Amino acid sequence: MQENIKAHFFDGFLAESGGEQKLVLVVRNDLKMGKGKMAAQCSHATLKAFKQSTLRNPAALRAWEQSGQPKVVVKVDDEAALLEVAANARAAGLTVSLIQDAGRTQVAPGSRTVLGVGPGPSQDLDKVTGHLKLM
Repeated sequence: MQENIKAHFFDGFLAESGGEQKLVLVVRNDLKMGKGKMAAQCSHATLKAFKQSTLRNPAALRAWEQSGQPKVVVKVDDEAALLEVAANARAAGLTVSLIQDAGRTQVAPGSRTVLGVGPGPSQDLDKVTGHLKLM
């Protein structure tokens, strides 16, 4: 019985929150980061997005967690494009997690490497990131 109540509540929340949830990770392609470096930077963005969402939008965070924490990795050509996506996401009221690297390995100190957008309703994130190509 309790499982039915939980499923009903969760299904209702998904309908209210716009259905499917995801986190989009936007990677700067011009930095030519190695696979390990890129994975680390995406991990930083995911963790920062999670922490921000616990305060900013815990209901959306729960929905994202319950749906398996879907993540999509896309790319932009350069820092200007990354910052444009960040500005558009902020203007849309989405959670934004911009990562700056310490510069100890592959990229210059202070380089903006990855942007996390969300987690949130896929339809809302697609308005800001849907035009970007998969990494």
